Amino acid sequence: MNVNSEINSSVSASAKSAYPELGVRHFGRFNHLGLWTLYRKEVRRFLKVWMQTLMAPIITTLLFLAIFSLALGGLRPDINGVPFVNFLAPGLIMMAVVQNAFANASSSLLVAKVQGNVVDFLMPPLSPLELNVGITMGGITRGLFVGGGTFIAMSLFIDLTIYNLFAALFYAGLASALLAQIGLLGGIWAEKFDHLATISNFIITPLSFLSGTFYSVSQLPDFAYVITQYNPFFYMIDGFRYALTGNAEGSLWFGAGLLIVLTLLTSALCQYVLAKGWRIKS
Repeated sequence: MNVNSEINSSVSASAKSAYPELGVRHFGRFNHLGLWTLYRKEVRRFLKVWMQTLMAPIITTLLFLAIFSLALGGLRPDINGVPFVNFLAPGLIMMAVVQNAFANASSSLLVAKVQGNVVDFLMPPLSPLELNVGITMGGITRGLFVGGGTFIAMSLFIDLTIYNLFAALFYAGLASALLAQIGLLGGIWAEKFDHLATISNFIITPLSFLSGTFYSVSQLPDFAYVITQYNPFFYMIDGFRYALTGNAEGSLWFGAGLLIVLTLLTSALCQYVLAKGWRIKS
């Protein structure tokens, strides 16, 4: 026993002398290279099947625009001085942005859990913050790609302009970040794709449709109008609609503040869950 102890101690001492910082992160406070690698992996993951992840939502959004413009475009009057089709387009673009930001972040972890290779997220020298930022940035990128592609495609058929570029980027980026964070939480919580479908079908899609995408919220009854004023999806769409048309139905300052607070809260919750390893390490 003493001989074995001496051998083990001598081996460990030699290992420490050869590798004095063995087991310690060599990347400082933030692993920029690891984060960049994770982000590239997330982007390449959806670009590899771009027909499914980018073109499909763009075409689906164009179909929505075609159906509503052909069925109702000539019958609906201008809304707050904006032609109905131009009023409709920003809501459809934002709806595509948030759905794809959510889908990208949520599927990233869930696919890894289902396939049994979630260890690929856990073994690299990435902190919970770096995992959080990398996956979220991947969702933001896909959301902005889909939004930009949809805007360009719609511009071929209707007269779309950008009234305020900063507001367009701000609301599209913030909405993508919030839904990517929610998608990350969903991917951590879900154990199968039916769980994600439940979130998308019963939370994301209804809140998107009932937030003034296809109509003016001023037409709602009083109780429904009050509820809409606390729906974050309404402020995403209303802010983006302002960016494209110069017209807003709600308070831009309140909407921006609400979205920022919700994004920070969901980010903190993601950070806590990733640090605990809930449903990932256990």
